Amino acid sequence: MALTLTEMTAPDGFEQLVLAQDPDVGMRALICVHSTVLGPAAGGCRMWPYADDAAAIHDVTRLARGMTYKNAMADLGLGGGKSVIIGDARHDKTPALMQAFGRAVDTLAGRYYTAEDVGISPEDMAHAASQTAYAVGLSNASGDPSPWTAEGVFRCLKIGATHVFGTDDLTDRRVLVQGLGHVGMSLAEKLHAAGARLIVTDINQAALDDAQARLGASVCAPDQVFDQPMDIFAPCALGGVLTTKAAAQLQARLVCGAANNQLATDAVAQILADRQITYLPDYVVNAGGIISVASEIHAQPDTWRLERLIAIAGRVDQMLTRAKAEGRLIPDIADQMVHDMLTGRKAA
Repeated sequence: MALTLTEMTAPDGFEQLVLAQDPDVGMRALICVHSTVLGPAAGGCRMWPYADDAAAIHDVTRLARGMTYKNAMADLGLGGGKSVIIGDARHDKTPALMQAFGRAVDTLAGRYYTAEDVGISPEDMAHAASQTAYAVGLSNASGDPSPWTAEGVFRCLKIGATHVFGTDDLTDRRVLVQGLGHVGMSLAEKLHAAGARLIVTDINQAALDDAQARLGASVCAPDQVFDQPMDIFAPCALGGVLTTKAAAQLQARLVCGAANNQLATDAVAQILADRQITYLPDYVVNAGGIISVASEIHAQPDTWRLERLIAIAGRVDQMLTRAKAEGRLIPDIADQMVHDMLTGRKAA
């Protein structure tokens, strides 16, 4: 086997960063462990054609840190980690590549559990699992975590709507769903069933056609998202979409979506608050997928998953109430809650 692993210098506050390579099958991946304070690190594997190693490292470290926060807030008894495979999932992915990735994960000996993320399916994860016991989200176990992610986002969105609009009734609320992958489409279906007026955008024309036909959605071009009149913005594609410019243009009153790392910079949170736009931190509301995966790691039933989905919606309610009472940014409240969990202190 040509698998090689190179320990890289992890950023301050991170536990481990590993470069895994197997040239024989074209596998080049990064595995990042941010924290194992609360348990073994867990977080999905993303396959993406990064421009260079620096871009991949930037992404995997941000995502790994986000998983620590997400897993803590969801009370999963897990730390945070993430992995990325550098390549185009549509053309470069093979069973042999995924098996090599599984061998790389196995070398961490349980410090890190991997699962699906962008570009990786349960079938792909099954190939990785043939080489390691630390690949989860399998079809014959917890399965595709996407429906659980969508359900969690939907529940949190309704809590946000209650705080912003005075009711969780979504009838005729204009909701723009950005990204119609597994999670985005599932969320769009739930919003349609709740009576929302859907606006959708994606680079996948077939997904747009499906949403129009089945859900009565209207379509906007990807570059026109922030010009659209809407009540709620649900970013469900890749991260960093809320730049300072986008935040200044956004016409929604509530932001609640499944994408990771939605704020391009920390300063965006203040811009949204100044414009009286309520932003629900992504690492809280999109925890449904990792809750599903955690049930497999801990061998827990669906009731365990549902209890934690209900609990994250309750934490959103708590965050919004505290932010208003204390005059603080909602992400700051969320981060403080996680900090208290990681340091063993109870929230004030």
